[in-house]
Amino acid sequence: MKKDLNILIKKQQKEFDIYYKQLLGSILPKNKLSKVMFYGAFSKAKRIRPFLTEIFAKLAKIEKKNYLRISSAIESIHSYSLIHDDLPSMDDDDYRRGKLSVHKKFDEAQAILAGDSLHDVAFELLSDIKTHHDSRIRIELIRKLSINIGAKGLAGGQSLDLIYENKNTNKKNILNMYKMKTSSLFSFCCEAPFIMSRKNNKQMQFAKEYGNLFGLIFQIVDDYLDVVEKFNKIGKTPKKDIKQGKSTILKFIDKKDIILYCENLSENFISKNKNFFFKWPILKDLLYYIIYRRS
Repeated sequence: MKKDLNILIKKQQKEFDIYYKQLLGSILPKNKLSKVMFYGAFSKAKRIRPFLTEIFAKLAKIEKKNYLRISSAIESIHSYSLIHDDLPSMDDDDYRRGKLSVHKKFDEAQAILAGDSLHDVAFELLSDIKTHHDSRIRIELIRKLSINIGAKGLAGGQSLDLIYENKNTNKKNILNMYKMKTSSLFSFCCEAPFIMSRKNNKQMQFAKEYGNLFGLIFQIVDDYLDVVEKFNKIGKTPKKDIKQGKSTILKFIDKKDIILYCENLSENFISKNKNFFFKWPILKDLLYYIIYRRS
């Protein structure tokens, strides 16, 4: 199944990049800032978030023309967060996805503005009638995304990430930080299609919880790869978390036990949600795909 998922993800990545490039080209002016935005949004990204959104959109029976706009909004937010994450005042990284980070390729001011503008693109897309004909649904999507990327989610988690540098904190705080800075956007990937299709609360809650677990495992594995892999695999400076004194789960779980820890998280969740996984088996395969990924 790993081989099949690799094929599916690469196929979706190509299709999404074509769509996303055309979409951004249709709404952005032809100027320097747009060039910086394109640089930050297009690289060797695997587009896992759009892929996850597509999987849940198909489960919720959302039309492609609609879920691609949701995926584009999500990827715009993700790209903005990476551009800002690499800034000298944040994680201060010179590389992202195997190439110079935006502030190194251009300058810090342009990187900040490009990130801000990609953030705004997301809400431009979600508020458009092309995304959904019902304004109440569009407002709910905007409300959910705003919560997931603000002080209660992505931005709040990034704040904690910086606060915890070179500080003693506990495992519970680390996991909470992961859920905020990473899981929150993955959760929206899974929940948004069900918001659009007005599915029942049980399905909505499952989608939200699945996204939270997916993001948690994704971040745990990401920090693990930072320690064990090289630049050509992860596309950014390896072992940087250690040098910066980052508080990661590896302070509490030995790296040789990380994969087993993620497997246990998955098995516990699958056991509690057997009916959903029986109905949608690809979701189990996806969890194990990210556990065993190497980039």
